[in-house]
Parts: sequence; structure tokens; C-alpha cells
Amino acid sequence: MTLQTRFEPALAPGHQQAPLAAYGFDPFEERLLSILRHLLTEALAPGAAAWHRACVIAGETWGEQQGLAIPHALWPVVRELVALRGAGFAFNDPLDIDMRGLVTVDESQLLAMLHHMRRDETRPARDAVETLTEGRMDPDLIRAGLSFADRFPSGARQRLRGHPGLRVVG
Repeated sequence: MTLQTRFEPALAPGHQQAPLAAYGFDPFEERLLSILRHLLTEALAPGAAAWHRACVIAGETWGEQQGLAIPHALWPVVRELVALRGAGFAFNDPLDIDMRGLVTVDESQLLAMLHHMRRDETRPARDAVETLTEGRMDPDLIRAGLSFADRFPSGARQRLRGHPGLRVVG
């Protein structure tokens, strides 16, 4: 018996891929893709140490203080999604350089859910959840997504949640 050390995401033959840039996600969301892929790999193949790669990438991208919090906050989203969809969630291999700029339909729906939740866009977020979960409006996934969105909001909400800036007045 051989031990599988690396999970290989299985894509259906002819599975649709699209350029990540075609969706209009912000740079933060685009950078989440690699981290999500590593976390999905870890969720489906525990012990693959993919969580470590996710943390390294996040730390290098956003710095240790904020960066390490991102995979920690994304893990509940991934955990709940895998509980619902299991290996039926199609995603690209995080180590395949040729797939970096491409997303599967499932990956785009996951990013769309987070995109709309980060902007507090209720209707589109609800639609993205429904598509992502194949019609099952799972409260645990929604709660995990909203928790991530609250911690890492976009736009004006992000500025309001930031630390007050210090300035010299004289």
C-alpha cells in the first residue's frame, strides 16, 4: 500500500476553465485563489501539508500580521464547503503554474460569494451561495462566509474598520 502524499484535484474531461481576470474580482480576491486551492487540497487530503503552503503564501503576500489571519478565517468556509460538496467541488491544482490564471466554474462561484459578501451585497451573495451549494442554502457556510467578509471587508467598509491614522498637527 502506498501513501498518497499529494492530492490531485480531479476535473471532469472538458471541464470549463475561464481566465480569472474575466470576472472582475478585486486584487485581494484574486490573491485568495491560491490560498483557497491549498486549503481545499488540505481539506480533501488531510496531512498533505497544503495548509502550510497556504499560510506561507498569505504571509508573503500580506505580511505576517494580516496574512496569517486570512487562511485562518478562510478555513471555516472551506471546511463547510467540503462538508457540502466533498470531492465534487472542481478546483485546479494549486501547484500547477499553467492553471494560475484560470478558474473553474466552482472556484469562480466561491470567489463570487466572498466578493458579494465582502461588499454586503445581499441578493448577489445569496444567488452565489445557492449556485455554489447546488440549491442548499447551508447556514454554516453562510455564517463562515459572512464571518470572513466581516473580518476582510471591501471598499468603504474596509476603511471604516481600519485603525485610526495618527498624524502630527502643529
